[in-house]
Amino acid sequence: MQAPAHKNCATNSHAWPVPLAVGMATQAITSPDTRSSVSDEKHTPSPVDEKGGLKRDDIETANEPAEGEFAVLDDERDIATHVIMVEDDESLNPWTVRAFVLGLGLSAFGGVLAEIYYFKPQTVLVSTMFLAIIAFIIGKAMEMIPAVGPLRYLNPHPWNKKENAMVVIMASAAANSALATEVLAVQRLFYNLTPNPGASIFLLFSSQLAGYGIGGLFRHVLLYPSKMLYPGVIPLISMLDALFKDAKEAAKKKRLFWIAFAVIFFWEILPEWMFPLLTGFSIFCLANPRSQDFTRIFGGSNGNEGLGLLSICFDWQYISAGYNPMAIPLKAQFSNFIGYVLCMVVFVAVYYNNIWNAKTFPFVNLFHSGVEVITEYFQLSQELFYANGSLYDQLLILDENLEVDPTLLAQQGLPFYASTWVVQLLVTNLGMAATFTHLLLWNRSDLRAAWSWATPSALKASWATFNWRFWQEDGMRNVPSKDDDTVDPHYREMLKYPDAPNSWYFVTLLISIIIALVLIYKTDSTLPWWGLLVSLLLGTISIIFFGALYAITGLQFIIQPFVQMIGGFIHPGKPVANMYFVLFSYNSVIQAQLLLRDLKIAQYTKLPPRAAFTAQILGTLFGAVLNFVLMNSIIDAQRPILLSVEGTNIWSGQQPQQYNSQAIAWGGLSHQLFALNQRYEWVAWAYVVGLAVPVPFWIAYRYFPKLRTDYLYTPVICYYIGWLCVGINSSVSSYFVIAYLSQWWLRTRYPRWFTKYNYVLAAALDGGTQVMVFILSFAVQGASGNSHLFPQWWGANQNGNYDRCAVVPSP
Repeated sequence: MQAPAHKNCATNSHAWPVPLAVGMATQAITSPDTRSSVSDEKHTPSPVDEKGGLKRDDIETANEPAEGEFAVLDDERDIATHVIMVEDDESLNPWTVRAFVLGLGLSAFGGVLAEIYYFKPQTVLVSTMFLAIIAFIIGKAMEMIPAVGPLRYLNPHPWNKKENAMVVIMASAAANSALATEVLAVQRLFYNLTPNPGASIFLLFSSQLAGYGIGGLFRHVLLYPSKMLYPGVIPLISMLDALFKDAKEAAKKKRLFWIAFAVIFFWEILPEWMFPLLTGFSIFCLANPRSQDFTRIFGGSNGNEGLGLLSICFDWQYISAGYNPMAIPLKAQFSNFIGYVLCMVVFVAVYYNNIWNAKTFPFVNLFHSGVEVITEYFQLSQELFYANGSLYDQLLILDENLEVDPTLLAQQGLPFYASTWVVQLLVTNLGMAATFTHLLLWNRSDLRAAWSWATPSALKASWATFNWRFWQEDGMRNVPSKDDDTVDPHYREMLKYPDAPNSWYFVTLLISIIIALVLIYKTDSTLPWWGLLVSLLLGTISIIFFGALYAITGLQFIIQPFVQMIGGFIHPGKPVANMYFVLFSYNSVIQAQLLLRDLKIAQYTKLPPRAAFTAQILGTLFGAVLNFVLMNSIIDAQRPILLSVEGTNIWSGQQPQQYNSQAIAWGGLSHQLFALNQRYEWVAWAYVVGLAVPVPFWIAYRYFPKLRTDYLYTPVICYYIGWLCVGINSSVSSYFVIAYLSQWWLRTRYPRWFTKYNYVLAAALDGGTQVMVFILSFAVQGASGNSHLFPQWWGANQNGNYDRCAVVPSP
């Protein structure tokens, strides 16, 4: 399943939401009383040329501001113009045979690897940063190919930034295990259903591209404005700027990048293999290694060990697993920190007060994973339990039609969740509902713009200019007003290139829907046609809200549990229908966010929109085919192992087992577990309560603005109350320390250094770490077969928790 880059109780990417100091979805944060005179001067609209782009002298000014302008980077526009190059070199050509050869090659690498490791106990996901570095190294190597005869197509000119960006977008689109392969794998393994290959491949195509079509239609709201910063890509773009710019200042950035890259590359050998105590150094556990309570509170170096309070982490893999702390303004951490503190309080209170029979089940879910080029060790994630704490066998409650049998259910009894997982489900719904209200209160104009196309006048104008020959549209956009400072200056520079017009995305969506309507009946999905349309409508609404949240803050909410719950109530007792409902709703949201992120990469690197569209579609389709071929090959060869609970150290079916069990729980038992007066009814009620959470803070700011309640980003607070329910939690304290040093000490004391080098250093630390972790995954951590642990010594406690906290036995 496609893993979004963030941490929740389904993944352990420790991604942090990154609402900017003035970009926390509220105009109030940019109110005049919080702006310095320097900031006001910087926000004078830049002059533009007759094409709507920045004049060349203004571009240079934006990239190299005067000393006085280095006071503080206050908002998204400051970052977009001072950290990232605005200047565009129109002579750079991305449409080269070399770019397509390298892009397809890395797409094959990423797509095959993602699907192989979907069926392994240890998963390696290739990050965008990793792909960018590999593409740069190979691209520069291809410059040495003699430019004679046919070989000149592989070396037409020096390797350039736009080629690099095109390769990254193509490869990153392919380097995922498509969610549809998970659905097909579950059908083959557990239901003995094998849709024909043609139907399966088109199911992959339609489910992957539906989100692209929806997301592309909203790019004027979710992509073009300055406030849609996509903070997670800033280090990547800063790295590419440094690698491809020849100026003296760029040479310093490049030298810093490679030095930091090399240092962290070799350092990671220690915490990742030789000295794993560095993953989580807990003074409390070292002082009392026998206390299981200390383990639950202070432990965190191993998966699902504890909350990691005050542990110190020296492993950059976990500190920056998701979003780099050096890319997140310190003010934005306030809501994160409140959620983190509340999470510890709530978890401890629930467990030690034995709420929902908490002590019968694990303190945290038996699950650990990573993101990017990070290893994963899946165990019993989000599982259901019998009342005695043993694992619940969901298949024992299904009849021959794969629906829940009331008689069999009565014999087995209703299952239980671990209490921390219940908390996570509850606060996720709380945070999702708060997102709707928060954006409606603070970003009402943006959301209104998202639906501006649906007004009668807009529809009439669209029909009057409609051209059924959509491939002939020039895609030229309206030039924004010269004094419109909401428009991203990088977008102004892109106006010289023909856009990939809305009709391209509309046709992509329309074809996806038509194919899906046919395939839900050809693949034995049990999902009716109207259920498919409801799932797509739910996905569309979610894209508008959670797409805006992701673009502004960098946070991806995992809405899968909510979607599963809705699908379960709509189609009770039908687990397979629930899987398909999730496929076309939740997966569409994730795909839309990935598309918009990659289009922002293209915008920042000045890759023409049509090149970005081509790369995205080509990589996605190529990766989907490879996913399907590998899935069938592995299932045919390893079926008995994939069906076993234990698996082997090479192959494991834990991910399809998990997806199937959740489909049964949500699709088959929603009414029995989450309906009114049922055991977990507050999981559903939380969605209603969450709608009201932001209102008091909004009212307080309107009448008492000096309280600065606009700094409290309520969806983030709610969502992160369930943050620590899985994974390695020892990195949290180190994360906050580094964020403080970067985003306060450097940003305020050394603004020039911060502007020029902070994000380059962040990219180097991420890049060096991910390359080494990728190598170690194959060399010693079992990604290619047997693992080779470092010999036992004090700093590598292979027989227990690495931080030497007491091992807590399973209930």
